[in-house]
Amino acid sequence: MATIDASIVIVAMPAIFRGIHLNPLTPGNVTYLLWMIIGYLLVQSVLVVTLGRLGDMFGRVKIYNLGFVVFTLASIALSLDPLTGTHGAMWLIGWRFVQAFGGAMLMANSAAILTDAFPANKRGMALGVNQIAGISGQFVGLLLGGLLAAVDWRLVFWVNVPIGLFGTVWAYKSLREIATTKRAKIDWFGNVMFAVGLGSLLVAITYGIRPYGGHATGWTNPWIIGGLIGGTVMLIAFCVFETKIAEPMFQMGLFKIRAFAAGNAASLLGSIARGGLQFMLVIWLAGIWLPLHGYDFTVTPLWAGIYMLPLTAGFLIAGPISGTLSDRYGPRLFATSGLLLAAVCFAGLMLLPVDFSYWVFALLIFGNGVGSGLFASPNTSAIMSAVPASQRGSASGMRSTFQNSGMSLSIGIFFSLMIAGLASTLPKTLSKGLIAQGVPASVATHVSHLPPVSTMFAALLGYNPVQNLLAPYGVLSKLPAHNVAVLTGRQFFPNLISAPFHHGLVIVFTAAAIMAVTGAMVSLLRGKQFYYDDKIAVAPVAPVAPVVPVVSLESVTLKKSIIPNGHGLTSCYGDSAAGADDSRAVPGRDSASPRRGGGA
Repeated sequence: MATIDASIVIVAMPAIFRGIHLNPLTPGNVTYLLWMIIGYLLVQSVLVVTLGRLGDMFGRVKIYNLGFVVFTLASIALSLDPLTGTHGAMWLIGWRFVQAFGGAMLMANSAAILTDAFPANKRGMALGVNQIAGISGQFVGLLLGGLLAAVDWRLVFWVNVPIGLFGTVWAYKSLREIATTKRAKIDWFGNVMFAVGLGSLLVAITYGIRPYGGHATGWTNPWIIGGLIGGTVMLIAFCVFETKIAEPMFQMGLFKIRAFAAGNAASLLGSIARGGLQFMLVIWLAGIWLPLHGYDFTVTPLWAGIYMLPLTAGFLIAGPISGTLSDRYGPRLFATSGLLLAAVCFAGLMLLPVDFSYWVFALLIFGNGVGSGLFASPNTSAIMSAVPASQRGSASGMRSTFQNSGMSLSIGIFFSLMIAGLASTLPKTLSKGLIAQGVPASVATHVSHLPPVSTMFAALLGYNPVQNLLAPYGVLSKLPAHNVAVLTGRQFFPNLISAPFHHGLVIVFTAAAIMAVTGAMVSLLRGKQFYYDDKIAVAPVAPVAPVVPVVSLESVTLKKSIIPNGHGLTSCYGDSAAGADDSRAVPGRDSASPRRGGGA
């Protein structure tokens, strides 16, 4: 439910904006469109670490249950939007922020709750189901949004209410707190620094999509440059600050654990490679391929979601299988090979013609889904198993931050690359095509030099791109009916934009393939399977000279001395008084596996 709502509004956007009587493609309204798409992800990215840390302090189940309540109430408020125009858009954006807050409570703590509940040799399967349900929700949302918006745009938000009510009641009645909570002072300063730093960075990247000062994108805008630099500096300051206080928001020392650091870095790179994929595929299908095959522009977003189902199927099939196998054979092989498979499929998509054979396209996106599923489950299990139990909430939040930030980064990067590619080739092609159909040269020249972002969003949202471009000039009412039919028909725009769009696709998929290969290399460096467990069964020790009595865990608590090794942490054991810290860091061993040896 929490991830479906990150994408459900994309296809439903035309119906939503028609419902509040606002054209999202006019220059002054593009900001509302961007915040409806990106705002949900941005809020979740900023808040998941904080909410995961609060779960460690006050109870993961409590925060998780509260997430259902907040999410459900926000969904009701969204569906009851009483306003229209810009005020109606602000109502929706504001409550989407609240909805994202509830979703962040769920996402920050679900992986930690499962890690607490399952033994180490079963976590891959459990977290695989959890992770794949979440990621596939991003693609299911595209289909669900189109189906519901065709009936009534408010159903896009109402659909959450019965699920949220059931989830709220079920969670409060069924879930129990397993982990031991540890109360601590809230690191207000660290929370603010993290929110401001990451928020500034992601907002700047989002606004980089918009044109500025005659440029197709906004990367020369001083405010965007300032946001990028300021956000980066603030995040660096946050990292330094967190190492200087006794009770930080996030234990930066966890990044010394190689399995945790490499897993999150690979997750970020994989998320960047995958995140913008759904947008590029929807634009490709809705703006070009589907109209060429007889579909009207108004229904292309819905059918784009249907034709992308092989991608979701790949996720659903590979995720749980990969998670189960990684429990037995370790995460590195599956996570690394998954990203490499995704990279191969990106290369295959790059080589496809714009008007492709669907079975080849379906096979490639299915392979991409399988690759992402192979990676996601074992990588999540490896990250969560590598941290001490007391830090699982904040660690799960940091994992979600890397994943969600990768999605936001991907959208900004992929859209910018595509817009840059179109800006270099589209004006000449578009101008020539419009003039050939009787559009005055002055209008054709002006329209062809407009930033391509509006054209891309029109194709993404199911608007007729040429009709949308020419509407402000009143040209269509003055042209012969035949020319109008050609300009607004299903063949003109797809044939016109095919070559420039393919040029942009090559740039985008090349970048995605590079990201996936880089992520695979990082995943390969994670080392062998590593568990940081709280309780380890100790086998009886055979006596040696001098004879040492056999000691069991019932009579003594083992004291740990942490020293760095290739995995980040290891443990030397020695006898101590009861009550000492009994956390364990055991590379390559299940928590239930016997360990021989009486002392360091």
